[in-house]
Amino acid sequence: MLRIIYTLLWLVILPLALLRLAWRSRKEPGYVQHVGERLGRYDDVPADGPWLWVHAVSVGETRAAQPLIDALLASYPDHRLLLTHMTPTGRQTGAQLYGDNPRVQQCYLPYDVPYMVRSFLAHFRPEAGMIMETEVWPNLVHVTRRAGVPLFLVNARLSPRSFRRTARFGGAAAALYNDFTMVLAQTAGDAERYRALGVRAVQITGNLKFDMQPPEAGLARGAQLRRAFGGRQVLAAASTREGEEPLILEAFSRWPGARRPALLLVPRHPQRFDEVAAMATRAGFTVQRRSTLDIDKPDAPITADIVLGDSMGEMAMYYAASDMSYIGGSLIPLGGQNLIEACAVGTPVLMGLHTFNFAQATEDAIAAGACLRVANADELMAAAAGVLDDPARLAEMRSNALTFAGLHRGATARTLGALAPVLR
Repeated sequence: MLRIIYTLLWLVILPLALLRLAWRSRKEPGYVQHVGERLGRYDDVPADGPWLWVHAVSVGETRAAQPLIDALLASYPDHRLLLTHMTPTGRQTGAQLYGDNPRVQQCYLPYDVPYMVRSFLAHFRPEAGMIMETEVWPNLVHVTRRAGVPLFLVNARLSPRSFRRTARFGGAAAALYNDFTMVLAQTAGDAERYRALGVRAVQITGNLKFDMQPPEAGLARGAQLRRAFGGRQVLAAASTREGEEPLILEAFSRWPGARRPALLLVPRHPQRFDEVAAMATRAGFTVQRRSTLDIDKPDAPITADIVLGDSMGEMAMYYAASDMSYIGGSLIPLGGQNLIEACAVGTPVLMGLHTFNFAQATEDAIAAGACLRVANADELMAAAAGVLDDPARLAEMRSNALTFAGLHRGATARTLGALAPVLR
């Protein structure tokens, strides 16, 4: 009954969902492209498989899925990989990673309306599906099971807050998750919370993000960008969210250390690049945008107070160019973003109090000496200054970051092992 009510609500709000696409396209035109796919229409998308299907809703999930996708392509050479998304930036990230690979096809997943989901499944007929992390849609899961397609929730995480919210639905939540063939959880805590919901098939496989290898080209570009700063230290503020930048800019203006570094400011959402650039200028800083930089010219050093990272797919470069990085979404209660990518290139990190999306990884990084937790933006700048003014401590944290990232690898192999009996 709950699913019927849910479906009726979807049918009512569907026109509003389409209007929302038009509204969001004002800043991000990609939202009005391929709209037919969101309605279950794939006439222009090739259907020749056989397909293994991975759903990665946006940028973070797409990057996290890369080790798994690479492993699936290598392990199942007779199959093609269908990569679905919900956001234009996720699709763009997938195109950057796999646009030249003829075995990978991208499209949008349809809205969670049964006949649209059935249309998607009928067109592609995937042999198995893997949903990344938290993207659980009731009709998608139910219709896929009814169609006989094995469906896995991969790299699954369930924070204590999400558990409390989900548990209110009682048996309906258990039924939803039990429609998955298996839930492959990141941590023991995640697995325990899924089991507490009543989920029967749960296995701990680890976090795929630890298996992401920094691209050599990104590291090389990072070294170039680092040289362009002309010997200045660089503090990154990466994947910042709306409401954080004013706090960061104000605290940065009162830098407590011996010499203020350059700030490499990278908003998470590209539609906010112009807004954040204007905000930094109004705060009295000189600003230079990555899109205007030619880092191949060493005779033109960067002198601006702030470099705005207004590009997609260059996070490895930004981290490699930085001495230390704050990871966004954690100064305000948004749950934080992925700190593993920074640690993988040896960049120590700073996190705020709100890290429930990456709770275990954050605690492990703190215990490993790769991360410092701060309560607010002023503490962030004080902690950064303390490390940047102490070369020995900075070198130690760099080493700790690399060690931390290396110790937790192996989730891809464990995930493949869990999938193998079904994929055969």
